Order: sequence, then structure tokens, then C-alpha cells
Amino acid sequence: MTHGFLEVDLRAVATWLICLASIALVLIRPKGWPEAIWAVTGACVLTLSGLISPARAAHAVGKGTDVYLFLTGMMVISELARCEGVFDWVAALAVRASHGSRTRLFLLVYVVGTLVTIFLSNDATAVVLTPAVLAAVRAAQADPLPYLLICAFIANAASFVLPISNPANLVVYAGAMPPLKTWLVTFGLASVVSIVVTYFVLYKLATKYLAGALSTSPPLKPLSPGGKLTLFGIAFLAIVLMICSAINVDLGAPACAAGLLVLLTISFRDPGTWRDVAKGVAWSVLPLVAGLFVLVEALDATGALHQAVHALDNLKHWHSRLAALVSGFAIAILSNLINNLPSGLISAAAIKAAHATGSLRDSVLIGVDLGPNLSVTGSLATILWLIAIRREGLNVTFWGFFKWGLLVMPPALLLSLLVLIF
Repeated sequence: MTHGFLEVDLRAVATWLICLASIALVLIRPKGWPEAIWAVTGACVLTLSGLISPARAAHAVGKGTDVYLFLTGMMVISELARCEGVFDWVAALAVRASHGSRTRLFLLVYVVGTLVTIFLSNDATAVVLTPAVLAAVRAAQADPLPYLLICAFIANAASFVLPISNPANLVVYAGAMPPLKTWLVTFGLASVVSIVVTYFVLYKLATKYLAGALSTSPPLKPLSPGGKLTLFGIAFLAIVLMICSAINVDLGAPACAAGLLVLLTISFRDPGTWRDVAKGVAWSVLPLVAGLFVLVEALDATGALHQAVHALDNLKHWHSRLAALVSGFAIAILSNLINNLPSGLISAAAIKAAHATGSLRDSVLIGVDLGPNLSVTGSLATILWLIAIRREGLNVTFWGFFKWGLLVMPPALLLSLLVLIF
């Protein structure tokens, strides 16, 4: 019996070490290799070592189908917008509208980031808006750090306004997505608090970067015909996703179909567009996400799901408001340790198994979405944001981000949860 206990314990320790090392390597990127390599390598090591069976690993990859489709649609429409200069145009418009004020530009970029996150998902904010904002801010000769941090923090702070605002929402509510009206009633005010509190704390921290006027404004080139069509296509995609959310339909397939339809429509006008988009899309994100699904399945095999269910069962006996606060902060911390996609998967399964409902279940979603603002390890969107700024020759270290996140995330999470439960 002792030997069996030690064997199980050692397997669990080995699994956790491999999973945490894989996530760390995604951030560190030894030799500059793509992030997906390390997530896939970790999944392969777990499978080849017998810590997870090939059948279970394949099943884990299959679980992510709706997320892959959703990400594909979002990445296609986002890359199309980049190719047609839509986000560059929006960012340049924001700079010109600031009339030389760094403070006004800060607010305008925040508003743009909020709208992109709400209607196109936090991944679109991280992947496409980030380099566009960087290009516009550089042209205006301003320090890019506070404006880039906006893209990172708003990508999570506004990610539960709508179900489509974050792929993690699809994971947490897999197969049980509430109708849009119910979603807005539940999370509407809490999401407004999240956005507003995050803005004011971030603005206070960035004050020293915002002194003085912008030295110049980038030229505002007219939006091309293809750009105008893309803008209409983005609106079409947002409407499709909102309708699907309202009638409680999984969002992955509609997002993918709508994104491809917009691409094909514009490609009829310019046949070379689809090639440019296909080359520009960061397809490595899909195996990165698939690797994360395998990692969380391996963690499930160690009893992580059982422990999560046990914790939720215990919380159900607490006062409902205290339980919601504790669960929200607990899942927020877990998300920063292992990323919110794995923590969302574990939480979703635990919520279903423990039959958790009401504010206890809803607080978990806020913890999964907003909690990752603590660190660059927290969410897929933050990792994508880090990838985007690395491609532009910049970098923000773990500790550099953490010093901001430690002050930005806790008050926003606390007040959002208080609004939710009261």
C-alpha cells in the first residue's frame, strides 16, 4: 500500500513539474523557438512517459474543437484587418483625435481596446491591435509602455462583457452557455466595474509617462476599399456571434464560418488577399492551445479535478457571498500559475461535477477572465500579447508585468466580485 501511494504521488509530482515547466518555457522561449513548440513538447513528454495515455491525450485535443474554430475565425478576420490596414487606421485616428495630449490618447486607446475586446475577443486585441497601437505611438514619438500595457490589461478586464469576448468563456460554459440576455444581466455591471477600475488604476500608475504633449501625429491615410469592406465584415462577424450567443449556439463554428466568408468575399475583389492572410495568421496558436488541453488532461489524471470538486463542495456550505469571493480569488491565483485556459477547463468540469450554481459558478468565470491580469502567465491573450510585442523588438519581463498587475488586478477583481454577489 505504501509503495502504491508513493508511486501515485511521484507520478502526480512528475506531471505537475512537466506542466509547469512547459508553461514556463512558453514564456522564456529558449533559443527564440516558437511558443507552441514547448507546449506540444510538454504534451508529447507526458504521453511518451506514460503519464497520460495516447487515447486520453487525443480525447483532450478533441475537446478543444470549438475553441480552435473560434480562434481560427478570429485570427482570420484579425489578420485580414491588419492586411487591409483597418487597425492601423483606427490607431492613427486615435492619435490624431488626441490633439497632442498623451492623457487623451491613453483614454482613446483604452476605449478602442475595450471595443475590440468586447466584439472581437481579447485575442484580437492582443494579436492585431497591439502592433497597430505600437506603430501609431512610435510615430507620435511617445513612450510605448503604458499604451502597450493597455492592450494587455483591457484584453482581460473586458473579456466577460459578452460570451464572445474571451474563448475561455466557451470553455467554462461548454455546452451550457446562458442566453445573451441572462449573461448581460449577470455580468453586465460587474464587467463595467472591471473596465472602469482597471482604467483608473492603470492611469494612476502611468501618470509619469503621460506628462507633456505628443511631438507629432502620424498621417491619417484614407481607408482603402478593401479596408472598408473588412470593417463591414467585422461588424457582420460581431452580429453573427451575438445572435448565436443569444440563441445559445456554440460560437466556434459560426465564428470560423463568418471569418472565412468575409475573407472569401474580399478575395473575389483582390484574389491575392487570401494568400496574404494565410501567410500572416499565427497558426502556431492552435497547436499551442491543443498542447494546453493535453496538459490540463494530465493534471486531471493526477486528481486535480477531484480536488477542485471537493473544494467547490466545501464552499457550497459557506455563506454564499464569502464563497463567491474565495472561489473568484482562488481561481484567479490558479490561472496565473498554470494559465487560465487549463484552469478554465478544470473549473468547468468541477462546476459541472459539483453542481455549482449562482454566484459561486459566476465568480469562477470572473476569476478565470479577470484574474490573469496579475501576470504574463495568466491568460492566452496575455501570452499572445507578449508574442506580438516580441515580434516588434520589445519585451516585458515577468517581474516587470507583475509589478503593474499586482496593483491593477486585485482591486478590479474584488470590486467586480462584490458587484456580482450583491
